[in-house]
Amino acid sequence: MSFPPLVAPASALPDGEAERAARQIRLPEIGADGQRRLFAARVCVIGAGGLGSPVLLYLASAGVGTIGIVDDDVVDASNLQRQVLFGMTDVSRPKGLVAAERIHALSPHTTVIRVDERLTAENAQRMLTGYDLVIDGSDTFDTRYAVADACDTLGVPLVWGSVLRFDAQATLFWSRPPAGAAVRLRDVFPSAPPAEDVLSCADAGVLGALCGQVGALLAAEAVKLICGLGDPILGRMLVIDALSARTREVPLVPASMPASTDPESARDSRPTARTIAPGELAGLGDVLLLDVREDEEFRAGSIPGARSIPLGRLREDPSQVGVDRPMVVFCQIGPRARAAAAVIAAAAPDAEILLLYGGYQAWSEQMAPAHS
Repeated sequence: MSFPPLVAPASALPDGEAERAARQIRLPEIGADGQRRLFAARVCVIGAGGLGSPVLLYLASAGVGTIGIVDDDVVDASNLQRQVLFGMTDVSRPKGLVAAERIHALSPHTTVIRVDERLTAENAQRMLTGYDLVIDGSDTFDTRYAVADACDTLGVPLVWGSVLRFDAQATLFWSRPPAGAAVRLRDVFPSAPPAEDVLSCADAGVLGALCGQVGALLAAEAVKLICGLGDPILGRMLVIDALSARTREVPLVPASMPASTDPESARDSRPTARTIAPGELAGLGDVLLLDVREDEEFRAGSIPGARSIPLGRLREDPSQVGVDRPMVVFCQIGPRARAAAAVIAAAAPDAEILLLYGGYQAWSEQMAPAHS
């Protein structure tokens, strides 16, 4: 489904810009009109890290006229493996400052708005007001939900990506699209998991080149929306597995609530899966134990009697899970299980879903000796 251009074209390009962007202007889908739309556009990028780095570089090179950067961090040597905006001489410098320098070197006519302040639920709407589009490259759930809720309220499209280890996801959330059904972050992931269930890239690692791949994809989606070309990824999640070099597409189910519903009310009204401790499993009776880890993880060990359906296969066909009895969904620690629960709940709203607190790791530490 194509959308009309998000931004009206500027009256003219500044001197030298047509020459700088000549190869892009030669694309008939963009042309001089599209280039003027890009120059008129105001795009805010949340985070100048692994995803934000390539996003910012490609937005600047595309000729976006105003770019906001929200990042209160400084460059660390451990960032350089994936955050391609920075070099060793930038260590300890503010990321927003270095990013602005790189943007101006690529696109001298681009206006950069630096926000060296941490985005929160309290200030997100103020920070994002006035932008045509937001791209979220942040790395904490608190920030992601604050950004998403603010974009829902403002009606601003949110181009969204996530990378961890060798896996990535990308989609477009939009509470008031010009056509089609609205899909929001909370439709897919109703609430953030507990902090103790979340692995960071510092804990789990991340493939730097995958950050570049996804960041470029997010920037391309922004260009498409601004210029009104192609088929945006609203209503579908791209799931990338770098190890197998495969990309899958998962349909996203919009919420049934009206677009005017306040995000706070939606947060309370959406069903959530109840969490149980490993010690409670024995008293549950007849339940389905659903292991959503990868096949090799399941073969290495799982809870006795569990059924294996890796998260990727579950997203492709949620109906393969029977909902005639309660189910306990688990992964290694928790994040994949929560994503699986959201997929199942979207496909079968009446399903009784429980999440195993701490996942297989907690069960193996607390309960496995009794089964050995």
